[in-house]
Amino acid sequence: MFQVDRPKNKLRRLEERKFSDLQLREREHLQEWLADMPEALGEELLVIQKEFDGFADTRERLDLLALDKDGQLVVIENKLDDSGRDVVWQAIKYAAYCSNLKKAEIIDIFQQYLDRYCGGGNASALICEFLDEVELDSVVLNPGNQQRVMFIAANFRKEVTSTVMWLLGHGIRAQCFRVVPYTFSEELFVDLQQIIPTPEAADFMIGMASKETEEKSAQGAQRRSHKLRLEFWERALDALREQGLSRYQNISPTKDHWLSSGTGVSGCVYSLIFGKGEARVELSLQRSSRDENKWIYDQLEAARPAIDDAFGAEMDWRRMEDKKSSRVQFSKSFDGFNRESWPEMIRWLGVHVEKLETAFTAPLSELNNRLKSGEAGK
Repeated sequence: MFQVDRPKNKLRRLEERKFSDLQLREREHLQEWLADMPEALGEELLVIQKEFDGFADTRERLDLLALDKDGQLVVIENKLDDSGRDVVWQAIKYAAYCSNLKKAEIIDIFQQYLDRYCGGGNASALICEFLDEVELDSVVLNPGNQQRVMFIAANFRKEVTSTVMWLLGHGIRAQCFRVVPYTFSEELFVDLQQIIPTPEAADFMIGMASKETEEKSAQGAQRRSHKLRLEFWERALDALREQGLSRYQNISPTKDHWLSSGTGVSGCVYSLIFGKGEARVELSLQRSSRDENKWIYDQLEAARPAIDDAFGAEMDWRRMEDKKSSRVQFSKSFDGFNRESWPEMIRWLGVHVEKLETAFTAPLSELNNRLKSGEAGK
């Protein structure tokens, strides 16, 4: 670090020192500096306690406890000249202890801090002011498991920095700040810089960790839904075959939410749909030619009253102008991911796919002959 001598237009090197050489102490000096000016850590923080030891069945105490602008708790650990080997383990323990703190407990902790160190004050009002909330009922404190940890030291051991990087990669917001004292003549300076993650990379790393967590969760949910669908279709196919629906004799269960069978017309299929909130039967027109799909749909829709009557209910007719395909469907609400609903769902699908065949077999056969004669598109 350098001082600029403006009259001489030169730099003067400041002497890097050790806290121990300057007889500066963690609790009496660094901790007090940060408690008085927490924004030195690069963001707005509200210190709510120091030397906090309010953990059940343990006499351990953390250096500083703060709130960030999102209402998350921030554990701040100070280690002066050397981080030591165990600082990460200590901070993780403290964060775990703090994860159970409720809103009323946090307010009480802050009130004790105000009464002891600040000459009093209204903890609830100050928290509302800090979080830009009008009333306490709107304030959310310490939500979920998003507690944060900050480490401050002049030097960090490799085992500490490696662990912090690992924590960041797993979505835990951990930061390392390098604090170094400098002297020039009788003046004392302190340089406090975030080194892990670098400020420029912080949002990116947090975002990537969040994305990876989200993807893992989605992949797990997807695997569970695939297993569930496969099991459902195994049961459904057994029931459909027992019902005598020959078109399902050679169809295998899948992990997809749909199961299709041919109608006798190329590119036109009957589909059974297994959804989380519904079961559905549908005629799907998905030939390679959009014009042919729309022509078949239009011919069928012209006979819609008779087809609906043959089916036994008014179906949902969807030409779908923005897509190549079209379909006609009929659905019913079910709790599809509840296995207790499956027997009724399967019976419903069996009954209504038969009705679908009854309603569409003759019209589709006639349209197929007209397609072969080249009538479509004329």
